[in-house]
Amino acid sequence: MSIHDGHGLDNGHDEPQRIAITLPSSAPQKHPAGQSAARRFARRVSLFYGSTFGVAGIQLPFFAVWLKAIGIDVAWIGLIIATPSLCRFTVLPFVTAAAERRHVLRGTMIALAFATTAGFALLGLLHQPLAILAMYALIACVWTPITPLTDGYALKGVAVHGLDYGRMRLWGSTSFVIGALVAGLALDLIDARNVIWVIVAAALVSAFVSLGLPPLEAPVAAPGRLATAGGLLRAPLFLAIIAASALIQGSHAAYYAFASIAWQHAGYGGVTVAALWSLGVIAEIVVFALSPRLTLAPTTMVLIGAASAMVRWTITALEPRFEWLVAVQLLHGFTFGITQVGIVALMVRTVPHHMLASGQGYMAALHGVVFSLLTMGSGLIYARAGEGVYFAMAVVALAGGAVMAAARGRLAQAAAVADQPQSAAAGGSTVLPS
Repeated sequence: MSIHDGHGLDNGHDEPQRIAITLPSSAPQKHPAGQSAARRFARRVSLFYGSTFGVAGIQLPFFAVWLKAIGIDVAWIGLIIATPSLCRFTVLPFVTAAAERRHVLRGTMIALAFATTAGFALLGLLHQPLAILAMYALIACVWTPITPLTDGYALKGVAVHGLDYGRMRLWGSTSFVIGALVAGLALDLIDARNVIWVIVAAALVSAFVSLGLPPLEAPVAAPGRLATAGGLLRAPLFLAIIAASALIQGSHAAYYAFASIAWQHAGYGGVTVAALWSLGVIAEIVVFALSPRLTLAPTTMVLIGAASAMVRWTITALEPRFEWLVAVQLLHGFTFGITQVGIVALMVRTVPHHMLASGQGYMAALHGVVFSLLTMGSGLIYARAGEGVYFAMAVVALAGGAVMAAARGRLAQAAAVADQPQSAAAGGSTVLPS
């Protein structure tokens, strides 16, 4: 459920009491041919979202299991798994910007999907940690841009065809759960050293699905839109928002890297591991589905997310019984989901709307830096303290909550200003306090 797309945030403030985050779209096309094209676009994008996130549903829980099965040390595992986050703030912005500038989103998505498949296939032939790290870095360069490119492509379809973005994007989260469950079943039937080939098969399906994506007309550029976006980096409230987000979401680093390994070590089978991952994603989906009905202040949501993360990681560090493990997995709806809803709402309310895309880009870059460092650090701690690494993650979540608590008063003032009617000349945008 990515929040790194500024277009998806540009909604008005018609109901300031609720945190409804919707996407602007044109009126639905009335002509039968237009309706047919819209339905075809929605189906194919939904299918590509599903196939792409299906790969992630297999890779995220079980890639570390494969690395361990072929004899990679946990410290190396931490370094390897941190690679995609590094690409998020290095290669990814340049790839997405170049594709957007040249109006080749669809072609780039297809090329990257096939390159990702080839990369994972080559990775399956390697066994040395340094070689795996180098190859996985190359894979990350072509794999990590796919989701933001798909988001941008889907949002262009929203504008052209008047579609519901959420209905298309939902298939991604659903397929993540299905992918995790299928991989879990496969892990009980095959050697863990062959998990990489399950990932390759899923990536190949996604690559062929990408060929069915319909082309879109080149959009009309909006000159000068980001001329002053660099000023966001001098705005303390903006920096507080992205820092709190990076720390609270970054506290999931050890979970993403080592949860499957720890659960297998505790004696849980592949299906159980997949089910535990799926519980977290389902809880996240429920929170997002209910988010328009929430009446909490965005800062309160973020603080709830931070507090939930502290509780979740502290309990996880104590190696709880299965029933407690199920309970803390359901907390993912708060540690990840409600945090994300609150952060997105704060971005909408405090960042000028013509800078939201750049603001999301800066936040994605900081997420990449923080997550990379925490993942690498988690590998070093896990090698010495095992699940005690989660105590460190609880401290990181506490730091994120502290940042949000310190900025809460001024953010509330900014939200109050945002809820006031904006002039037409202002374009409905909010001026971020410095």
